[in-house]
This record gives sequence, structure tokens and C-alpha cells, in this order.
Amino acid sequence: MASTRSFDDIRALLHKIRGPDEAAIAAARARQAELTKPAGSLGRLEDIAAFLAGWQGTPRPRIEKPLVAVFAGNHGVVAQGVSAYPPSVTAAMVANFRAGGAAINQICRTFDLSLEVYELALEEPTGDMTKEPAMDEAACAGAMADGMEALRSGPDLLVVGEMGIGNTTAAAAIHCALSGGAPEHWVGRGAGVDDAGLKRKAGAVARALARHQGALDDPLAVLSRLGGREIAAMAGAILAARIRRTPVLLDGFVVSSAAAVLHGLDPSALDHCLAGHLSAEQAHVQALQRLGKTPLLNLGMRLGEGSGAALAVAVVKAAVACHNGMATFAEAGVAGKEAG
Repeated sequence: MASTRSFDDIRALLHKIRGPDEAAIAAARARQAELTKPAGSLGRLEDIAAFLAGWQGTPRPRIEKPLVAVFAGNHGVVAQGVSAYPPSVTAAMVANFRAGGAAINQICRTFDLSLEVYELALEEPTGDMTKEPAMDEAACAGAMADGMEALRSGPDLLVVGEMGIGNTTAAAAIHCALSGGAPEHWVGRGAGVDDAGLKRKAGAVARALARHQGALDDPLAVLSRLGGREIAAMAGAILAARIRRTPVLLDGFVVSSAAAVLHGLDPSALDHCLAGHLSAEQAHVQALQRLGKTPLLNLGMRLGEGSGAALAVAVVKAAVACHNGMATFAEAGVAGKEAG
């Protein structure tokens, strides 16, 4: 997959995707029916365990090698005054991740998650999408290939996160191009812009859509013209996980824009994904609805860097622990519902 060089290569990879193991799902559901609990009483935890069983191809799924992959990139559209912070903050935050000082580091330590950070040419921001394509096809496909490398270590659960000053503007433009609606509907405050900054973001999205009008009928063209290297890399990572049948937890609004590109190419491309959380970015709820995803958590978070989805790993681990560790009625010597 790392040899991906063009959009045709990406489309060819989509032809390799397979569905979950239905027999494993059925066996997992059969086990749940025998556990010492009323049927369905663990709610979504039961659904999560069956979901994992299907994608891992076993009635007893495990989470032993979870990976949080955070992709970082810089955006030329920042020149339009769309962010409260300068592009230098992206590199500073990457250094903070590597030093262990960010929120994502603390969450990963708490729940025993591996963390990998991928810098994507931070010294070279993408083109300003209001004036030119953010990336050409080769650069976009190359960034997707970079993202695919996150699966090389063979994680059994992938959490996808990002860091990039200006990337909520790029994400809003992608969502707007793919789903329609007014730019004002899709832009939010991101890292904390004021009302004037919010208007600049909406204006930048509107100008970008007008600039590239007529070239946005292909989701991959939307990604290259409006996106960023980190967004393309996340799309590549999610696609590689789909091919490997590795379950994925999606983070917030920016991650959902990468997922939306794949969904635009093939709605089944996200069948292996769960939404880790609902962020406070105003349009994230609509983005998840378009993707058909119900978030596991809703804590008002809007940090990015994979933090909300990483926190949701605790729920996923609890689902696996209950599924595998609970006794059956027979093992516990408890009368089942037929005898009760």
C-alpha cells in the first residue's frame, strides 16, 4: 500500500476491501446470550464486542496493541486569518507530544495506549486553497501513502488524530464540498477564533469553493484541492485499516472530514469505524450523521490530537473485558432465564 502514487491506486485499493466475519459476529452474540446478565443489559458494550469480533474474525476479540496515530500538517489558508494561532504552533505541539506534555500523552498513559506522531512537511504548508489547490494529485496520494504506514506495526485497534493550525477551515471546506450547505453551517471556532475570525473562516471556505468550482465532483479531488497533508494521511490510515480489517475509532471534526472523503468514494469504506466522541465543534454532529455514526462519548471536548477517541478506548476495553471475562450461566451455576 505504501507504493500508492495516484488516485487510481487509491481506487484500486478500495476494490480490496472485505466485510466483517459474520460467523464471528454470530458466535459472539451467542456467547453474550449465555453470559450472567439479562439479555441486552450491557447495551452498546455488547454491540461493540460483536463489532470487534467481526472485524478481528474471532468470537473473543482482544485489544492488546491499540495505537493512537496523530498526524500533523500545516495549511497555507492560515494566511487568510482563519486561526487564532500561527502555524509555528503545529511544530511546537508536535514537540510537546514527543516530550509527553500534551493531553493525549496523559490519556494514552492512563489507558495503556501506544502513541505515534507523524510530521508531514511542517516547514512546507500546503497551498492556500483560496488561491490554488492545497495539493496536487501526487502530493495528496503520497500523503495518503504516508498515513498507511501507521498500520505497519499491526495494531489491533487504531485511533486516528490530528494536529494542524488552520485544519478546521480545511475540514469545513471538505464537508461543505461533499455535503452541500452554506460555509457558515460548517465552520466553527476551532482553536478559539473570535466572531471576526469565524467570518474570515466562512469567507475563506466560500472563496475556496468558488475557486475550485467544477473540479469538486470527485472526493479525492476535494481532498487534494481543499485538504491538508494530515487529512490525506488520516484518510490513508483509515483505508489501510479497512483493508487489514483493523477496527478504527474516529476522533473529532477534522478526522471526520478525512473519513467523509472515503465515505464519498464508497460508503462501506467506513464499516470498520466507530465514532469515538462528539466534539463541541458545531458541525461535527451533522458530519457524523452523514457518515451514519453514533458517538460513544459526548464530553464537550474539542481538543483534537485524538484525545476524545483515545478516551473512548476505555469504553471499548470495558466491552471486551465484559465479553471475554464474564462467566456464563453454566459456569457460574446460576439458573438461566428458562429456569428462573
